[in-house]
Amino acid sequence: MSWLVPGAGHLMQGRWQKGLIFLFALPAMFAIGLALNGRLFPFVFTEPLVGLAALANVGMGLPYVIASALELGKGVVTDASYEYGNAFLIVSGLLNTLVVIDAYDIRLGRK
Repeated sequence: MSWLVPGAGHLMQGRWQKGLIFLFALPAMFAIGLALNGRLFPFVFTEPLVGLAALANVGMGLPYVIASALELGKGVVTDASYEYGNAFLIVSGLLNTLVVIDAYDIRLGRK
């Protein structure tokens, strides 16, 4: 659940403040990346950086699934904000992955 909805793992464990921050901040970061004409990368592992970027995008969970279903994130290479959009999309997915790991650590009592 924590991967699917950013912050849900923290909310389910009663960590309301962190959960709400993650619930709003990470999808907002993802939406900014889409608004800046960033690209949701395809799974092409013959090009390692493209494949890694695709894995990072998937780390966002439900927002990624919705954006892919709506065919958003085509990316406009000639747009001045293209690279910034890519950075927002990739980093939001990687941050959500860290949030999932944090929720898991809390569940195990490590935090």
